[in-house]
Parts: sequence; C-alpha cells; structure tokens
Amino acid sequence: MHFVTGGFSGATQVAVDLALAGLERSGMPTLLVLRRKRNTDEARVQALRARGLQVEVVAGWSHLATLWALWRLCRQWQPDVMLAHGFPEHLLGRWAGCWAGVPRLVQVEHNTRERYSTWKLWQSRWLGVRTARIIGVSEGVRQRLLALGAPADRTVAIPNGIELQRFARAEAQPFESREPSVLMSARFSRQKDHLSLVRALALLAQRGLKPRLRLAGAGKSSYREAVEREVRALGLSDQVELLGHHADMPGLLMSQQIFVLSTHWEGMPLALLEGMAAGCACVAAEVPGVEGVLQHEQTGLLVPHESPQALADALERLLRDPALAARLGRQARAQALQAHGSGLMLQRYLDMIRAL
Repeated sequence: MHFVTGGFSGATQVAVDLALAGLERSGMPTLLVLRRKRNTDEARVQALRARGLQVEVVAGWSHLATLWALWRLCRQWQPDVMLAHGFPEHLLGRWAGCWAGVPRLVQVEHNTRERYSTWKLWQSRWLGVRTARIIGVSEGVRQRLLALGAPADRTVAIPNGIELQRFARAEAQPFESREPSVLMSARFSRQKDHLSLVRALALLAQRGLKPRLRLAGAGKSSYREAVEREVRALGLSDQVELLGHHADMPGLLMSQQIFVLSTHWEGMPLALLEGMAAGCACVAAEVPGVEGVLQHEQTGLLVPHESPQALADALERLLRDPALAARLGRQARAQALQAHGSGLMLQRYLDMIRAL
C-alpha cells in the first residue's frame, strides 16, 4: 500500500510510479491511497484506474477522518508493507498502519524542509522506532532526517528518477528550432517561488528583453491568484500565460529553450530533472535538494534563493547567448540520461520491499 497526498505533487508522482512498477513489473498486488485535497483531479484518478491500478481516495478534511478511513482500508486490505509518502502523510499513514497491525511500515520523506512542530517531531521519532525503513529521496533529505533524530541504521537515500523514455524525441527537436521562451512547471504552493520569476521578467523588460513566460501546474488558488495579481501590477499580462495542469509536459518542455525552477526548498525536484531530460537550458534556485542535481555553469545556472535580480541576470545570459544556452541544454540532458532515470529508483524500491 502506498499512501500519499492527492494533490498530484512530485511525491504523488513518485508514489504512482512505484505503485505501477509493483503492479506491472513484479505482479505485486498494490493499492494506491490518495488523501483528498481541494485540487484532487478526479480525471487523473480515473486515468490511473484505467491503467489497472487499484486507487482509493480517502477523506482529507481532518486528520481524524483520514486516520479512520486509512485504518479501515488497512484492516480490509491487509497490506504486508505500507509506504507513507510526504508530510504529514507519513505520520498519518504510519499511525493508521500501527493501529491496524501492518507488519512493515516505510516512511518516504520528499522534502528538506517541513513544518515539524515539537509534537509532530515527537510523533515522527516515536514512529521511527517502529518503522522498518526511512527513506530520503536525495542525500540532502537523508541528512535532514538524521538531523531530526531518525535512526541511522534504517535511514537510507533512494534518489528520485524520471521516465526518460518520455523524452526520447528531444534529440529530434534541435535547440535552435525551439521557442526562445521561459517555462516553469510547478504547482502553486508556498514551497515554490513564482513571484521572484515574475519580478525577474519585469527586470528583463527594462533591459529590452520580453520573452514569453509559461507557468504550468495546478495547486492552491490563493497562491495562483497572488501570482496573477503581480503579473497585472507589473504590466506583464501579454507575456505571461498560466497553463494549469498540462497533459503533455514532455512535449511542452521539448518545445521550449529555457526551463526555470524558482523555489524556496526542494527534496529531489522531478520538474527540474524533466527540464534537463528535455534538453532545456535550466536555471534553478540554489537551495537544498537542487544542489547536487544541477552543476553551475556545466549543466545549468544556479542563482541565489529569492533573488529576482540574480534570476534576471541568468535569464539574460541565456537569451543573449544562444550558444551557451544550447551547450547547457545538451549537457543537462546527458546528465539526466546518465544519472536520473526511474529504472534504478524503481528497482531499489522493489528490492527493498521484497527484502522487508
């Protein structure tokens, strides 16, 4: 059983990939449980069911309602192993699993920064003693878990990966034939820093550069509306396009020259890996989780966190120097192909589950 947010974040995508791999590669009966969010997309849930995956959506309006629904599912389905992904889902999932007598519990932490109050940190440590494996989706996340008191003997890193086959056509779309615009793929949330990117676009306009900016992703309406207000206030409505959820992100990425990840923190940024695999010239905030994925001046450009000025400078370099942008895009794709495929990630998870 995989339990994860129904917000279709990066954590959700990892859980979906793992559930499908368990079903399709190993014949392992697998149930995916999503905690309902306001933005849970029923069409995407149905699409997963159409692929043969068992999917349940449980109440998310209160923690007690989620725990009760999860406990009932555990008692009914009797999983051998439960993987609880993300925060606070890994707390809710493991509590329900403990009460229902699930033999093996696994925590998967997807971020380097979560809101651990004293009470939630106590819960995490208490549950950690009763958890078979605690997994960080990057070495940075593993180190953060250890700093929070996770038991070292069962805390490991399994880096996230992406399905590289979806970007096989990147070689057939030469960099110079792509649109010289900027794309950011990220849900609207407190974690992501869309506002700095919009403000960087305004600074570029003052320098005579007016690339189109496309923002792909769903998320919380309050964060999206704040971005929309900033776009209007800065007079950028003719340059900025909010796409919402995009059904063909690989195709969109491979049609663009520049990908940006403006963010406050990360775990292992799947969107950035996808931008690299698509052969985009990538710019990202230098925050934990991004460090070690993108190498400055080699596979992309890193900029200080929450700095529209630095972001505008990096984008100006790429827009005025297409040769540099093309080189960084080629090298980013080569790095993604070599080190960030989903095959190794999925095999490590399946091996771990079998061992448990």
